[in-house]
Amino acid sequence: MICYLWLLSFPDWQPHFSFLDTPHANEMMALRWLHLVFGIIWIGLLYFFNLVLTPAMKKYDPTLRIKIYPELMSGAMGWFRSSALVTVVVGLRYFSIHLSVDARLAGDLSLIGKWFGWWLLVWLVAYVFIYALQLPAKGIFDNVWFRVAGVSIVVIAASWLVLALNGGPNVSNAHLAISVGGGLGLIMLLNTWGVVWRIQKRLIVWTKPSASCAGTI
Repeated sequence: MICYLWLLSFPDWQPHFSFLDTPHANEMMALRWLHLVFGIIWIGLLYFFNLVLTPAMKKYDPTLRIKIYPELMSGAMGWFRSSALVTVVVGLRYFSIHLSVDARLAGDLSLIGKWFGWWLLVWLVAYVFIYALQLPAKGIFDNVWFRVAGVSIVVIAASWLVLALNGGPNVSNAHLAISVGGGLGLIMLLNTWGVVWRIQKRLIVWTKPSASCAGTI
């Protein structure tokens, strides 16, 4: 403790902390940190489900799986859904700031709505096709490589289209990068809530009575 206080007596070794110059800059910093932290939680849980939980559950006895599944997945899916929502909402706010800056540089604030509208429309239409490729099908439509190729084509086409629609001399690199990355994040959010959660919610409801019975045995 004494050594620590002695080190702090040197001005250059003392911890320094201060906010940035403007509220706008502080907001941008806070948004980046929130986006990063909740994005790590979201994607981390995704890989936990795919790489750890699913292989482990296959090794367990069916009775044990039924017992632990609803307890584990109820909490995990709550964090999964919430972190996905926060990540995308924060990202949209960050995106809107860049849209506003670019529109002011172009001298036309109506471009904010135009750019955001095109972006949203392109990626919602892309999700419709991606959702269709995930539905049960027969023949070649049920082939995993066909589905992968189809999703890849849709994503590439949507990325090209949104860059073509929103590109221009007054558009920043951040605007264009988020137009693609944010679109992928929006698709993942829609998939998290519209596909993954709907399926997991049913499984949790179905396994809870069995888990209660297993716990009384």
